[in-house]
Amino acid sequence: MREIPGRQRMTRWARRTAALTVATEWRWPVVPGAELRESGGRAAACACPRADCVVPGAHPYDPGLLAATTDARMVRWWWNSRPDAPVVLATGGQAPCALSLPAAAGAQALSSLDRLGVRVGPVVATPSRFTFLVAAYDLAELGELLYAQDHVPSSLRFHGSGGYVTLPPTVVGGGRARWERTPVVRRGTSAPWLPRTETLLDALVEATATAPGGGNRLTY
Repeated sequence: MREIPGRQRMTRWARRTAALTVATEWRWPVVPGAELRESGGRAAACACPRADCVVPGAHPYDPGLLAATTDARMVRWWWNSRPDAPVVLATGGQAPCALSLPAAAGAQALSSLDRLGVRVGPVVATPSRFTFLVAAYDLAELGELLYAQDHVPSSLRFHGSGGYVTLPPTVVGGGRARWERTPVVRRGTSAPWLPRTETLLDALVEATATAPGGGNRLTY
């Protein structure tokens, strides 16, 4: 039987713990993502059947997104069976929505928001993208907010109902996901505080638009 190195065991335990915290304490539905697999010494490939997968590991696969749940027994079984699986949050509904943008633009937006004294909620960072978790919005609300903008770069992505984002601690094709801003659960509440989309949108649009290429190149 192959011995699992201590650090890998700790990482696997951290993923399982994170999945259980998100699902059972915060009541946000999760599902395991597609693991990464070795690919003949080259960069790790996605475990899904698509040879050209552009988001290796960073998406649900067997089961699909509709299986996302807050049930503790199911979450334990998933991550006991698949300890290397990324933690994928199903966005919208009772869970947060999210806005994601290229990493350089995300760091710039975060700095601008800090200078303005705007309170920011949880932020997930990978080497290629920053993801800002926000309070749930519906399509009508989002449509009104976007209509008020002169231009919204295509590399600014919106993760609403039916969408998903990958949460730390995990490694996907785009690199290691970490908390750039850690979720904060206030006393008397069960889930982290989240800002509304309109609070952050102007800064995220501006930072994305001024990024190299005008923010129109979609990077994962």
